[in-house]
Amino acid sequence: MSDPALEDHSSSELVAHQEHLAAVEAVLMVTEEPVTAAELAAALKLSEHQVVALLDEIRLDADGESGGRQRGYELREVAGGYRFYSRLAYADQVSAFILGGQTARLSQAALETLAIIAYRQPVARSQVAAIRGVNVDGVVRTLVHRGLVDTAGTDPVTGATLYTTTSVFLEKLGISSVEELPQLSPHLPGVDAVEDFGEEGQL
Repeated sequence: MSDPALEDHSSSELVAHQEHLAAVEAVLMVTEEPVTAAELAAALKLSEHQVVALLDEIRLDADGESGGRQRGYELREVAGGYRFYSRLAYADQVSAFILGGQTARLSQAALETLAIIAYRQPVARSQVAAIRGVNVDGVVRTLVHRGLVDTAGTDPVTGATLYTTTSVFLEKLGISSVEELPQLSPHLPGVDAVEDFGEEGQL
């Protein structure tokens, strides 16, 4: 015969587990940027180990690997944290709904500049300008304003301000680090091989 006390204990553990899953999902639904396992653990008063296990279960469930259907969203680990994203397969439908077909894009100049910074970071504006062959002051300011690029100290030799990509950049691309970028850097000229346009303040 089964022990009613053991059954009640097992049932209460299952209820608690389901509530923990729901709590993690609720937080992830309202966050506007990736949230770390430590932040979730503090909010839910659970151990970080418990939270990671819950996140894995939520991810597998969303992917349909627990026997259910694959959801239109997925849980990704990006920029050191976790966040729900719509699946890439439905990007056209999501874009049409949210933007009405009007996609706010960076200019070609901004995209080229951002690519150089992403693959050659940390890099000075003068070096980016030398690679592109044009002044990039305004473009870099735009990228900084959008939170895609930030300063990262100065060059020890020239004193020029150095720029790198940010966690926002990683978040927008849905990746965890710049190491996950496509292997395009061999097609870009090295910053050491181009002639400096002059001191940072002269650009």
